[in-house]
Amino acid sequence: MWSLQHSIGEHRPLVAQSNISKNSLKAVLLQLECHFTWTLLKDDVDLDNLEETICDQIEFLITKSKITNYNLLAYVKHMKGNSEEALESLQKAEREVQTNHADEVDRKSLVTWGNYAWVYYHMNKLQEAQSYIGKVESSCKKLASASRYKIQLPEIYCEQGWALLKFGKKYYERAKKCFEKALAETPNNPEFNSGYAIAIYRLEDFLHKGSSGEDSSLEPLRRAVRLNPNDTFVMALLALKLQDIDQAEEGEKYIKEALQKTPDLPYLLRYAAKFYRKKGLVEKSLGFLKKALEFTPTSGFLHHQIGLCYRTQLYKMKKDTKYPPREQMEELIRFGIFHFKMVVEQKSKFMYAYIDLASMYAEGNQYQEAEDTFQKVFKMEKLTCDEKQQLHYRYGRFQEYHKKSESEAINHYTKGLKIEKNSHERNLCKYALKKLIERRIQRSSADATSLGILGLIHQLNGEKPQAIECYERALALEPDNEEYLSALYEIRLSIEI
Repeated sequence: MWSLQHSIGEHRPLVAQSNISKNSLKAVLLQLECHFTWTLLKDDVDLDNLEETICDQIEFLITKSKITNYNLLAYVKHMKGNSEEALESLQKAEREVQTNHADEVDRKSLVTWGNYAWVYYHMNKLQEAQSYIGKVESSCKKLASASRYKIQLPEIYCEQGWALLKFGKKYYERAKKCFEKALAETPNNPEFNSGYAIAIYRLEDFLHKGSSGEDSSLEPLRRAVRLNPNDTFVMALLALKLQDIDQAEEGEKYIKEALQKTPDLPYLLRYAAKFYRKKGLVEKSLGFLKKALEFTPTSGFLHHQIGLCYRTQLYKMKKDTKYPPREQMEELIRFGIFHFKMVVEQKSKFMYAYIDLASMYAEGNQYQEAEDTFQKVFKMEKLTCDEKQQLHYRYGRFQEYHKKSESEAINHYTKGLKIEKNSHERNLCKYALKKLIERRIQRSSADATSLGILGLIHQLNGEKPQAIECYERALALEPDNEEYLSALYEIRLSIEI
């Protein structure tokens, strides 16, 4: 058996043996830089949806590396149990390297060869796996790597960054760091700058969307557009960012320029639609979305955006018209339900689409369907704090406004409020809860629960005297309540300090 022991910088060729230890082989495989060693967990994504997204990008995003997408597609195929299809994707990645990067085969193929080795290993074809490990080792030697089986290249950091972005928001921070490492070596590379800007923009979606400070995506997006003016995907994100910081007029210039360059790019059309929906031009937004749907008819993103457009039209009609025409309202509700249902069929883990569907059922007085849909979300695992807060807020509204259950609404607003994560959703829960509790206290003699909740709201708002008064009144009704005693002690202690 070939030995795994070696000193740093030593490059001894792998000796082909017929009797290869699988455990020994895995020890080498774990050193490779590829999708199988980047901790990309299948539980964090909808594999069918991810596969469709990658295939769409291969077809439509001509500015993006097909090598990167074929490598990721191979990993997804493997996770779905389709090893032969995974190998076919890797063959396509190899052909792309030969066609477009014939002078950089060693640099551009390392991730592909690593993926090959892993797929063959899982197929129990150890000789083939060892052969691709040999290719990696040979390339590392040519590129003067200090390690036998890996080398730190900006292209590899970049490819890892793109893969991480595809696996969802819990991976965005890691993706950002990968692009930072790539840029440290090649600061003016257009692709690295695009990836970095997109990673920051995605992070902002969950943190501070309207920011224009040092951590903002604004300047990275501007830089990415300057370095690659043909990347209309990034151009559209810059337009949306400008809109978020109240510079919509400049943002629209970028949208129009992008639409002139790539009028039939589905990814641009969807972001143009989002821009105009936020601007209030819902019909124009729908036009872009329906055009994009012609290219990617099963896109969950597009169906969700179309559903949001119909919902916006419905809410506007209810707000602007004292007696809105029933037939038009029913039509908007029906269209909204249709498109939101399409989303949950395509993206089974997209909890926001389920909530939107449930809310649209409620608008159509289909309360049992709404309840059933909400319950599917309550049964979902691994929801983030933000998602749980959103769920409790929206379900609370369903109970308050449709089921007319004040107690259930209070229960869920309170649950959302008690999740200790500052967010927009938490503030919504707090505001809705405060209105309900104050109304309940005014309407009848206050009970301990209502006073305790009001005390919590005052406490979170930093209104300590009011919080103390509420907790003291609650304790007068329930003297042994540990929650109220603890809260009161904490507030008094903070005042003394």
